[in-house]
Amino acid sequence: MKKVLVTGADGFIGSHLVESLMDKGYDVKAFTYYNSFNNWGWLDTFPKEKLKEIEIFSGDIRDPNGVREAMKGVDGVFHLAALIAIPFSYHSPDSYVDTNIKGTLNVLQAARDLNTERIMVTSTSEVYGTAQYVPIDEKHPYQGQSPYSATKIGADRLAESFYRSFDLPVSIVRPFNTFGPRQSARAVIPTIITQLLAGNEEIKLGSLTPTRDFNYVKDTAAGFIAIAESDKTIGQEINIATQKEISIGDLAKEIIGQINPSAKIVCEEERLRPQKSEVNRLLGANAKIKELTDWKPQYTFAEGISETIDFLRENLDKYKTDIYNV
Repeated sequence: MKKVLVTGADGFIGSHLVESLMDKGYDVKAFTYYNSFNNWGWLDTFPKEKLKEIEIFSGDIRDPNGVREAMKGVDGVFHLAALIAIPFSYHSPDSYVDTNIKGTLNVLQAARDLNTERIMVTSTSEVYGTAQYVPIDEKHPYQGQSPYSATKIGADRLAESFYRSFDLPVSIVRPFNTFGPRQSARAVIPTIITQLLAGNEEIKLGSLTPTRDFNYVKDTAAGFIAIAESDKTIGQEINIATQKEISIGDLAKEIIGQINPSAKIVCEEERLRPQKSEVNRLLGANAKIKELTDWKPQYTFAEGISETIDFLRENLDKYKTDIYNV
């Protein structure tokens, strides 16, 4: 692959993936979400020299015509465009079906018609639900514990069906919880950090007992590229995981200790997920990605947290620290 399209390029992981691809010499076309402000998300923060090297295509992943037009002339597609917030999926599930399932279908249909060389469909560890065994490998059962996870399961199975039915060269890329600079305050790590940096003495969170397997975003981006560059990964679904876990409570204590040791954690009821919807444990297996590619994490958890704190400290004005970001 020489020229690649990244859908969701204006977002958190997508913008980091664009940078990583450019660093490796790829010609990148960035699919951004069309809006009347002509806002290109995090790509707008790139140096002008770097931004000039990117071909920007503004559109809507739900529109099959726009998706097909964007995919013309590219060798591969990294499909990251999605709605991802779990709480928002509770009251707007229709939008998740349209974006996550139909949007993925648009990419798959266009790739089939255009004979695209490689397609990387982004999954999520949420498709597994609460761990039935650990570490969670790619054979673990699926469980839709939120409308968000249900739509991602549907998108994954569509991708599998296009591989099996039409021999489409698809890989399903399944990152566990990614964190780092540019992440939305809807996620737990920036939620904790931004409240602390704003001077709050009470840090409001939901449940503290769930555990997560956290990837630093640059390692996640490297995993996407490693999967794309290996022929062994075609037709496979592959975790990107550190195979380490930490509880939300312990995570919060660690960050509080770095920024303001006197701050206290408060469990706020509105941040609690419905009991049967909360995923209580995620600990991913990474044997498969290590077997099929040369990927391995390059950043320690502490290094990733330090870089994230530095970024949020410099960009705190971009975050609403006094509300619950759904």
